[in-house]
Amino acid sequence: MEYDEKMIEDAVLALLATFSTDKGNAWKGYDFEVMNRLHEHGFIENPVSKNKSIWLTSKGLERGRQIAGRLFGEKTSVEPATRPKA
Repeated sequence: MEYDEKMIEDAVLALLATFSTDKGNAWKGYDFEVMNRLHEHGFIENPVSKNKSIWLTSKGLERGRQIAGRLFGEKTSVEPATRPKA
C-alpha cells in the first residue's frame, strides 16, 4: 500500500503538538503511558527496555496496517460499472 506522505506529516505534527509543552517543546522519544497502554492491549512487546525500537505483535501489526490504510492510504478512483445497453 502506498501512503499519502502529507497526511503522515500532518498526523506526526499533530501528535508532537499534543504532547508538547505550552511553549512548543516536544520530546523526541515516545510517550511511555501510551506505549504501556498499547502493550496492555497486546499491540506491542514490552516497551520497558534500553532498546530504542519497539516490536509490534502480529495483532498490533495487523491493526496498525489497517489504521494506516484508512488514515493515510492514497485514494484511487474507480470507474463506475456501466450497464450494457439493452
